[in-house]
Amino acid sequence: MQNLDLLRYPIGPMPSSQSYTPEQLAANLSSITECPRKLTELVQTWSDSRLDTPYRPDGWTVRQVVHHVADSHMNAYIRTRLALTEDNPRISPYEEQEWAKLDDSTLPVAPSLAILTNLHLRWVRCLQHLTSDQLGRTYLHPGNQQTYTVADVLALYAWHGEHHYQHIARLAQRNGWEG
Repeated sequence: MQNLDLLRYPIGPMPSSQSYTPEQLAANLSSITECPRKLTELVQTWSDSRLDTPYRPDGWTVRQVVHHVADSHMNAYIRTRLALTEDNPRISPYEEQEWAKLDDSTLPVAPSLAILTNLHLRWVRCLQHLTSDQLGRTYLHPGNQQTYTVADVLALYAWHGEHHYQHIARLAQRNGWEG
């Protein structure tokens, strides 16, 4: 991977649909469980100067990334619930680049960290005891015409949380902001 690719995809590309072992499902659920705590511990005491630093050239600021994770995971939670309660619903995509430009993306990160903490509490509870049939329930994403299972969503958002956590953690490492 080239340097810019490594900055964009610090843990590699997004996973593609597959079948998942019980161990992989448990690891994905654990990652989703830990995401809010890890992100909060990393950035909660950062100054505005740090929060307004892009994680890579032409990338979002740390502040925008934190707000994006909350936005994205709210959408994923709703999509999960739709898949569990409707027959292959067509979900509503959103323009994440445009959402990142909205005025609320300039707020302190505390509200988005609180959203993530409470959202993940509900989301994890919803995901914890799903049967294999429920994990196989689907929704259709009209943007790419791909069908996702709930198990795929679990894998995708385990990756997504860690992907953005690593954007920020590696920025901190490069800039000597650790500790």
